[in-house]
Amino acid sequence: VTPGRLKDLIDRGNLRLNSFETVVLDEADQMLDMGFINDMRFILAKMPKKRHTLFFSATLSNDIKNIINEFLYNPVNVSVKTGDTASGVDQDIVRVKKENKLDQLHNLLSKPEFNKVLVFGRTKHGVERLSKTLNERGLRTESIHGNKSSAQRQRALNSFKSHGTKVLIATDVAARGLDIPNVSHVINYELPSTYEDYIHRIGRTGRAGKTG
Repeated sequence: VTPGRLKDLIDRGNLRLNSFETVVLDEADQMLDMGFINDMRFILAKMPKKRHTLFFSATLSNDIKNIINEFLYNPVNVSVKTGDTASGVDQDIVRVKKENKLDQLHNLLSKPEFNKVLVFGRTKHGVERLSKTLNERGLRTESIHGNKSSAQRQRALNSFKSHGTKVLIATDVAARGLDIPNVSHVINYELPSTYEDYIHRIGRTGRAGKTG
């Protein structure tokens, strides 16, 4: 449940948090980037002082550390990473002129080894436009972004997971935290805004001991 939805339920009197003993904040860094900090403060203020609070984040910026120190008492930090990127992920750069960019993407996606590909764009409209263009070129793709309903995003994900769709095109927000098995390639068609977003993107492949 998103912080905004929880706040709405609390304001309507449909949810009381004073009896809850555990709160889990997943993708804490992304919630901070999306401006949910005041909603997070509101929700935690409604919970008992004595509680179990868990933060999960792939990156630990100074802002996140400040939030943790604000909300938690004597917190324990558990890190499971040995480096920023998984050892099973090979990273390559394809140098291409801007006018040839779409053709190069099409050529890559046509290769048989590119059998389950997550392509990242920057904006909702750009992602939707790219998906339609590739479909017109004969490549079956789906897209997920903020303008899609929850049901539409789930249908696109289910098709991608079941290999009904070979290519899924997404924005960073829509693809945050996705656990999709056996993604063969991640393509950064548009560069991400931050180093942390890049790490999140390429981390969609090379998971669970697989290479990507």
